[in-house]
Amino acid sequence: MPGPLHGFRIIDLTSMLSGPWATMILADQGADVVKVEMPGSGDHTRSLANQRSNMSANFLNINRNKRSITINLKSERGRELLEALAKSADALVQNFRPGVVDRLGIGEGHIRKVAPNLLYVSISGFGDRGPWAGKPVYDPVIQAMSGLTTVQAGSDTQRPRLVRTVVPDKVSALTAAQAITAGLLARERTGEGQHLKMSMLDAVMAFLWASDMGAQTYVDAQVTDQEAAGFIDLIYETKDGFMTVAVMTNKEWHGLAHALDRPEWLEDPRFNSPAARDRHVNDRLVMTQEVLRTRTTAQWMERLEKHDVPCAPALTRSQVLKHPQIIASGTLIEIDHPVSGRLRQARPPASFERTPAGIRFGAPRLGEHTDEILLEIGYTSTQIEALRAAGVIGER
Repeated sequence: MPGPLHGFRIIDLTSMLSGPWATMILADQGADVVKVEMPGSGDHTRSLANQRSNMSANFLNINRNKRSITINLKSERGRELLEALAKSADALVQNFRPGVVDRLGIGEGHIRKVAPNLLYVSISGFGDRGPWAGKPVYDPVIQAMSGLTTVQAGSDTQRPRLVRTVVPDKVSALTAAQAITAGLLARERTGEGQHLKMSMLDAVMAFLWASDMGAQTYVDAQVTDQEAAGFIDLIYETKDGFMTVAVMTNKEWHGLAHALDRPEWLEDPRFNSPAARDRHVNDRLVMTQEVLRTRTTAQWMERLEKHDVPCAPALTRSQVLKHPQIIASGTLIEIDHPVSGRLRQARPPASFERTPAGIRFGAPRLGEHTDEILLEIGYTSTQIEALRAAGVIGER
């Protein structure tokens, strides 16, 4: 059975991380994603490090299940090609800086004239309004602007710290994928297209707000500098390594006290409720750390699991590959790529019983499907060769 988005065609003008990640989620779920790239260069992530046969691991990991066509969008005939593609599509996704698509003549207004029912999607860094709308944006910029670096620091008085993975790019990708699916559902029901806009900053602010902006929630409350919630995070040192232990409920607190052989903690008024444990978080974490240093990670895992306390070893990236849970759940799968060889990747995380998502094929070579796609939308082989000779599309 094909995936749940089988039958939908998405024109993907995005590059870098958040846009391609979002469209790959749709491709994994069955959509025909046509990746439009500049002849000769293509998506910048093709040129990143960790290469094999001129394909970077980054590009391979966020562009699978897509077909690549090269079009020079700066040429009039290239824009005509894109318009022809748009007529065949259900959605078009772009993440140029605000204003760029209009200058190229491929903005929402231009495309709407030839594809009136299209879902046109614009992903940007800061949105299309305000003094920073036109600024270039990468993940660290959004981490800094959103307050995430201060959240990561632990308090407003500590040096802000980046999260060492591209959280804004990933959150934006997930937000965009969900929004595009919702837009496609609305289009199916009404037959009408619309312009869907989202910014990375908005996506991350929404992501942070519920859990990290409690003090900023009440409009009439005076907000002071955020103090450190805890001087220790939830990664503890053990006798032979590191692990995490996290308790929220009273039942879990009781389990922790018994697993650590500290029944006296249950009589301590500082820890007799979730609110009290939050107020005395530093005392609680320091005490927990002192005990956990006395045994190995494996010994603590056995004791904590007997009392149903949430816990896990802190694995290195290579250790993750061999963990029994990762293996048993099939979280990682292997595929054969025609250029880059045998690849290991994370499977699509959502499992559909009747319309399974999956990896149909690996990330495309630059312009690999140009002729195939143009033939599908009505161009002849003679016309395609003429476009190639004129530099509108790339070489084979």
